[in-house]
Amino acid sequence: MPIVMGSRSTYPLGGIGGYKGRKLEAGDMLPIGDFKEKPQIGKTLPEEYKVKLESVETLRVITGLHDYKLTEDSIKGLFEDTFVVSSETDRTGYRFKNERKLKYKNLPQPFGAGSDPSNITDACYPVGSMQAPGGNEPIVLLRDAPSGGGFAMYCTVISCDLDKMGQLPPNHKVKFQQISMEEALKARKAYQAKLEALQKSLQ
Repeated sequence: MPIVMGSRSTYPLGGIGGYKGRKLEAGDMLPIGDFKEKPQIGKTLPEEYKVKLESVETLRVITGLHDYKLTEDSIKGLFEDTFVVSSETDRTGYRFKNERKLKYKNLPQPFGAGSDPSNITDACYPVGSMQAPGGNEPIVLLRDAPSGGGFAMYCTVISCDLDKMGQLPPNHKVKFQQISMEEALKARKAYQAKLEALQKSLQ
């Protein structure tokens, strides 16, 4: 696979990267390159590096930028309720189903924002940020999502939990856990150290 913008992954919306910029289809032939050294047959990842999903997985988040728009009950439910990964999930965003809708405070809309309480004046979307247009199912935006728009962001899944989230299949149960910025930075440092150790173990 050719490297495009530093990655071998596929971006279907843009039609670039991967195999002809599209998903794989029956009959596709993928080159694997030339081995410079004899491959190590049977070598596997050490157990400590394998992703092990819990029956109810926890995703850590930092609240903001617009959590003030939600009612206290909605904020409470966001962290108390158990959600289920929707089948409408891809690299654009992970959608989570739940029995309760998110509700908003009766606040005046800022100039330039839409009329729905979930609207804001257009802003940048961080990767991992959560929005719920109209108060419906929360959506966590991923790398193929728009980089900005007019929906409020209530929290952001921390970067080192996004890889785990990407392994969650439809109907998997999830709970969101609120943490501080200091805890998030500490978790990221530990995750980066684990990735470096993993890389060394494969050499």
